[in-house]
Amino acid sequence: MTRHALPQGMIRAAGIAGPHEGYMPGFGNDFETEALPGALPQGMNSPQKCNYGLYGEQLSGTAFTAPSHQNERTWCYRIRPSVKHTHRFRKIEVPFWKSAPCIDPDIISLGQYRWDPVGVPADQKLTWITGMRTMVTAGDVNTQTGMASHMYLVNASMQDEYFFSADGELLVVPQEGRLRFCTELGVIDLEPREIAILPRGLVYRVEVLEGPARGFVCENYGQKFMLPGRGPIGANCMANRRDFKTPVAAFEDREVPSTVTVKWCGQFHETKIDHSPLDVVAWHGNYAPCKYDLNTYCPVGAVLFDHPDPSIFTVLTAPSGIEGTANIDFVLFRERWMVAENTFRPPWYHKNVMSELMGNIYGVYDAKPKGFVPGGMSLHNCMLPHGPDKGAFEHASNEPMVPVRQSETMSFMFETRFPQHLTPFAAQAGHLQEDYIDCWGSLEKKFDGTPGVK
Repeated sequence: MTRHALPQGMIRAAGIAGPHEGYMPGFGNDFETEALPGALPQGMNSPQKCNYGLYGEQLSGTAFTAPSHQNERTWCYRIRPSVKHTHRFRKIEVPFWKSAPCIDPDIISLGQYRWDPVGVPADQKLTWITGMRTMVTAGDVNTQTGMASHMYLVNASMQDEYFFSADGELLVVPQEGRLRFCTELGVIDLEPREIAILPRGLVYRVEVLEGPARGFVCENYGQKFMLPGRGPIGANCMANRRDFKTPVAAFEDREVPSTVTVKWCGQFHETKIDHSPLDVVAWHGNYAPCKYDLNTYCPVGAVLFDHPDPSIFTVLTAPSGIEGTANIDFVLFRERWMVAENTFRPPWYHKNVMSELMGNIYGVYDAKPKGFVPGGMSLHNCMLPHGPDKGAFEHASNEPMVPVRQSETMSFMFETRFPQHLTPFAAQAGHLQEDYIDCWGSLEKKFDGTPGVK
C-alpha cells in the first residue's frame, strides 16, 4: 500500500515552496500541480500514453461552450479512470439531509425565526453524511436554482467512505472543531474562521482532526460562487484573490473495500468499489476546491454618515438570471471600526425582497446582543420586517458619537432571492426559540406630534 495524501509534508507540487507548500494562492486561477515528477503532461492535455501509466480525464464544472471567462474544467491524471470509481448503485436514505423543494404543508415558514445551537450527540456516531441537518431549502434542485442551508454535526471520520454531490457546490463554514477534507485534487484542513468551497462532482472523504465538529453549510444548486464586482471600490479590499488557497496534488494508491455515496437530484445512492478513488497524481485547470481565511476579509464601510447596505460586506456571490439579484450571497459581519457621525450605526429596520439566513460563528452581533449566540441561526424570509431589538435600538440611539471598535464578533448571512422553507428538523427538533418574535414587543411608540428629535 502506498499512501501519499497524509501528512502534507509528503505532498509534492510544481512551483510551490515556502509558506504555501500545501496550497496554491489565488481564486479562479488556472493551476497546475503534480505529486510525482513528470506526471503532468506539458504542451497538451491528452497524450497517447501518460507517464506512470496514468489515465487522462477531464472534470468539467461548466458546459463545454460556456463563455471563456466562465468556463471551468480540470484535467486529471489518475491511477484509474473515474468510471472505475462507481459500480451498481443502491438507493439509501439519509433522512436529515433534505433538498429543495422540501415544503411541508403543516409547517409555517412565514415568519421571523431564530434557533439555539444544535448540540453534537455524544451517543451517536455521526460522519459528514449522517451528521448533516438541513434547516431550510429554497428553489428546486432539479432545475438547478436556489439553495439549502444545513448544520453539520460530526464526531467520526469517514473510514474508506467517500462522497460527492452532483447537485451543487458546498460552501462550508466551521463553527467548532477542525476537519480534514481529503479530496481527489488535494487536502484541505479547515477550522473556525475559515471557509471552504467544494465543487459539484468532487470526490472527497472527511476526517475529524479535532472534535466534535459543528458548522454551517450552504448548498448552492445554481451558478458557481464568484467574487462580487467591486465597482467604484476598485481593485482592492473585500475578499482578495490571493487569500484563497487551493490544495496541491496528493493521491492515494490503496486497494481496500470502499463505499462511494452520491447525492443526485436530492436522492442518495451508494456504490461499492475495491480501492480508494482519491487517485489523481497530477492535475491542471481552474475547477478545484479551495479555502479562505475570513480574517483576511478587508471590510469597507461608512467613514462619515449612514450605515451602508449589508451587500458591502459580500465575500462571495452566486449569480442568478436577474442581474444584480443573487441566487446566493455570502455576507460576512466581522470586527471593524464604527465611525459614522450622527448615525444609527447598527443595521436599520427593513423589509427585503431577499431571504436572509444568518449564523453566528463567535461573539455578539450588534443588532441582537442577546439570544443570537455562537452556533445559533436566524431566518428572516422575504418581505418580513426585522431589525434591532429594543436594547440595541436604545443603545445605538443614545451612544456617544465617538469611534468604536466592533470587536469579538463574526457572523455571516446566506442571502437568496428565493423564499426559504423550514424543514421538519428546523421546525420540530426543539432548537427553535419560540419567543424570538417577542424581542420587538417592548419597542415603544415615541411619536408625540411635536417637531424635533426625541
